[in-house]
Amino acid sequence: MTVLGSIGGLALALLGAGLAAVLSGIGSAKGTGLAGEAGTGLLCEDPSKFGKVMILQVIPGTQGLYGLVVWFFAVFRMGLLSGVLPQLTVAQGMQYFVACLPMALGGLFSAIAQGRVAAGSINILAKKPDDWSKGMVLCITVEFYAILSLLASMLMIINISA
Repeated sequence: MTVLGSIGGLALALLGAGLAAVLSGIGSAKGTGLAGEAGTGLLCEDPSKFGKVMILQVIPGTQGLYGLVVWFFAVFRMGLLSGVLPQLTVAQGMQYFVACLPMALGGLFSAIAQGRVAAGSINILAKKPDDWSKGMVLCITVEFYAILSLLASMLMIINISA
């Protein structure tokens, strides 16, 4: 058996799980950063809006959590938490890799997009404080696609045969 055959499946599976966590985390860091930058400008003018700004800033952070859930679930399904190094074929490793891609890419791009929407929603809060919930609705619209990414990855991981 070649080295690729003996560890290649596990390496591919771990790469996919790692990408789900890392890329979603990068997207969340960028998204919350964008919203935070907008929020700091508003808070310089009106510190009493901190609670609403914080809510809008936190929303793009959910993708990082979803990515971590996919990572954990994939690692659990691989059998890595049993204390024994699992033996995965390259085909099984590729299945895990592909199953984690929706969350990896969906989390990355939706978190950044959601951060931009949250930053715009902070502008609504600055100019029309009574309408800030409209901005939240716009943020939640983007969240829907992050949830679809999570669902797609989870359903694919569940259906990988051992």
